[in-house]
Amino acid sequence: MKILHIVTAFPRDEKDIITPWLIEMLRHYPAHGLEAEIFTSSYQGLGDQAVHGLPVHRFRYFFKRWENLTHEETTPDRMKRSLLYKIMPAFYIVGGMIGIIKLLRKNKYDAVHVHWPLPHALFGWIAKAFFGLPLVTTFYGVELRWVKRSLPFLKGFLSWSARMSNRVVAISNYTANEIKELADVPVEVIPYTISLPENKEFSQPQANPSIILSVSRLVERKGIIYLIDALKYLPQEQDVHLAIIGDGPERERLKERAISQGLGRKISLPGWVSEAELESAYRNASVFVLPAIIDSKGDTEGLGVVILEAMNYKVPVIGSDLGGITDIIIDEETGLLVPEKDSVALAKAIQRMLTDEELRTKVTEGAYQHLKRNFSWDNILEKWVGIYKSLE
Repeated sequence: MKILHIVTAFPRDEKDIITPWLIEMLRHYPAHGLEAEIFTSSYQGLGDQAVHGLPVHRFRYFFKRWENLTHEETTPDRMKRSLLYKIMPAFYIVGGMIGIIKLLRKNKYDAVHVHWPLPHALFGWIAKAFFGLPLVTTFYGVELRWVKRSLPFLKGFLSWSARMSNRVVAISNYTANEIKELADVPVEVIPYTISLPENKEFSQPQANPSIILSVSRLVERKGIIYLIDALKYLPQEQDVHLAIIGDGPERERLKERAISQGLGRKISLPGWVSEAELESAYRNASVFVLPAIIDSKGDTEGLGVVILEAMNYKVPVIGSDLGGITDIIIDEETGLLVPEKDSVALAKAIQRMLTDEELRTKVTEGAYQHLKRNFSWDNILEKWVGIYKSLE
């Protein structure tokens, strides 16, 4: 079965880190009798190519020099930069509609899979209405929250895109409920995951000091500033070190917060690290924390796959009680959940994980089994095969 995936951006070469989870999923397609091709936007004149062994069809939408609405940062952020970028989505839509018509006249597919329906539902509609192809649409949540907060006049468009699709999929129960607020349609929940080493046994040493680990892009919705503040509320005799791995626009602010709180020696922000260094960080961590929040733009964590990575290393996990995190962390069973923006509650949860060995053993084993049962690629691909087969 040959599936055409419609996405905003796709890696320009094999070193380009864009949608790594999607690439990982598509690599598993052949073993499940599926074949994938990609329809996506150009970047400064870039044409059709093969990336990671996948055929990538790119549509042009603007002059080469300024054709960078995507890839370097999110489109909403890019649109804030100038009037040119504010009007460029109109050219993107026209270019994409022309491009999808040309592609579907030339190539045959069994189904079309739209990711991020704003605005790609239009391309999917063309495939369905004019070429008779069944349509699957995946919602990630960010588009729903962006429209709800900044573009409420487009709620009807998202509702239409859900109703027009043959099958609608959300990456978490939280996102599924957001879809159902807009459209009364059945929604299947299928998460994505990451590469998880098999047949390895991990055990976390009780390091001295105890290592609190967080890994993420350093943006507001990750809530890392509340994790820094939580260190103030740990007992003074508790010897800890907070390692914050990642980079992003919040990095300097986080450094300043650590210094202003007198915590500079207890916190490190090394930026992004190599795979070997990241594995070492997980192996030495005593607890992993993702203190996500609903940010000033109304966005929050769609899923939280870094938590899955920590679970695979049998690191006990703590996360905020919101978004897709609650599909991964079941409170007191696979980790601990805390209210967002509550540094005191976060400190109490960290202290429990560091001192209660029975709790640590219970949640790490529960998390590992939950991970293998619900977040393995085989499990996820079986669900996708079921979705696609239902379209035949």
